[in-house]
Amino acid sequence: MALIRHTARAVRCVRAPQPSASRTFSVTTRRQGGGHGNESQFDPPGGWLWGIKPGEKPEPEGWEWPMYVFCGSLVATGIALAFKPDTTVSTWALEEARRRLEAEGILPDPEKK
Repeated sequence: MALIRHTARAVRCVRAPQPSASRTFSVTTRRQGGGHGNESQFDPPGGWLWGIKPGEKPEPEGWEWPMYVFCGSLVATGIALAFKPDTTVSTWALEEARRRLEAEGILPDPEKK
């Protein structure tokens, strides 16, 4: 049985690999480039940071104010979630159990010291 297993493995290894060029996933040709043709997709260097000369005020773009509002709301939400009250069931149950045990006299009242 072991001899048959080893010969089957050897036969599998000897099989000729299929040429990968004949088995493509797509028959369409590959497109390259971004559709810019001969023009460059980058602005030529002008020597100024972001193309704004010193002393000139840049004109605001359309995405700036909505982004400021979005970032501000994220900060406000983070602060609100950091300082929200603890309203879990386990906290309520612990406070209720302590109140009942103090009312029955099992636990001493912490305010009567």
